Amino acid sequence: MAFLNSIRQLNSKVSLCLRKPSTFSRLLSTSRVNCGPLTTLSEDEVAIKDMVNRLCQDLIAPRVKEMDEKSKMDQVIIDALFANGLMGIDIDTKYGGTGASFFSTVLSIEELAKCDPSVSALMDIHNTLIVKIFTNYASEEQKQKYLPRLCKDTVGSFCISEPGSGSDAFALKTRAENKGDHFVINGGKSWISNAEHAGVFLVFANADFSKGYKGISCFILEPNMPGFSIAKPENKLGIRASSTCGITFEDVKVPAENLIGTLGHGYKYAIDSLNEGRIGIGAQMLGLAQGCFDYTVKYTLERKQFGKRIFDFQGMQHQIANVATQIEAARLLIYNAARLRESGANIVKEGAMAKYYASEVATITTSKCVEWMGGVGFTRDYPVEKYYRDCKIGCIYEGTTNIQFNTIAKSLETIYK
Repeated sequence: MAFLNSIRQLNSKVSLCLRKPSTFSRLLSTSRVNCGPLTTLSEDEVAIKDMVNRLCQDLIAPRVKEMDEKSKMDQVIIDALFANGLMGIDIDTKYGGTGASFFSTVLSIEELAKCDPSVSALMDIHNTLIVKIFTNYASEEQKQKYLPRLCKDTVGSFCISEPGSGSDAFALKTRAENKGDHFVINGGKSWISNAEHAGVFLVFANADFSKGYKGISCFILEPNMPGFSIAKPENKLGIRASSTCGITFEDVKVPAENLIGTLGHGYKYAIDSLNEGRIGIGAQMLGLAQGCFDYTVKYTLERKQFGKRIFDFQGMQHQIANVATQIEAARLLIYNAARLRESGANIVKEGAMAKYYASEVATITTSKCVEWMGGVGFTRDYPVEKYYRDCKIGCIYEGTTNIQFNTIAKSLETIYK
């Protein structure tokens, strides 16, 4: 009885506390008002998303098939990306950028990928890797020289992968010899996206191999520098219109002022940009999955077998519902990671999770869509087979799925130890 009386007295005190307006309750109330659903967009974000959708329908969609067949991006599309502000979305307006949010960049990547993942890849790499490194680590002089160009008409390219250093990026062998007022760069890069179109290349090279990866530095190179050569494009399975080439450096003389940030800190800049870039890759895969899913579900609502629509079969409905749920889960992971990044939070784990899961969902979605469309889904007369080919790169570039698992596991170890 004494125990029950004590509980009653405690409950009475708790009730009295809850009836009093406290600082905590006021803060909680305010936070609930300000924190809307992850998928709720601001007016600016809605406007950008609608603009990208119109650009896709009017300009990009009619060119997708031909670009894929020719493995060549139409320059008209690149020009349109610049003209519509999509190559400098969250660059400060004082440099000629749109001055919008990082989340708007993610939305644009997603929207472009619904139409053509190749176009999305070009815009994604330019914004989440090249622009980010300039914004976060370049000197003011470098920003003034290059950011306006990156907004207006100059594509950027990120050069870190080499024949012997893919997932193990910091095993790179490209050498930067310090000559005082300049560096001499020798070596080669492979699988370099945007290579054919780029006017600015961020090249990672080791200036002091005795320090291991802590000798890696980041340099600004331009394709007209003597000794800089771009190989022929790779003949790829998917995202064929996205330029992917090898690059060779033979005694390329680079002015000392083209060093980004601090000598030997290139590995830090690469890690930071790739952590953020993974959110962009996740958005690519999300848009790809959604675009493929949208097309295919419409087909199942029109195609009839055994006297009724394919969609009307319970077995189909269950599969479609399952895939739709996975797409929505991927969207929440990506949007959450993007919102966290905007808040200044650490997004290493969330970025890796978003990229990994969205890539898996894209793989599952496109495979199912080919099956749901039957024989026509297996032909190149319909777009789902292209989505199926395009999706595989999501599990590979900017860190394979296993690399994402390593990153997630390390983050969890830090949390639990």
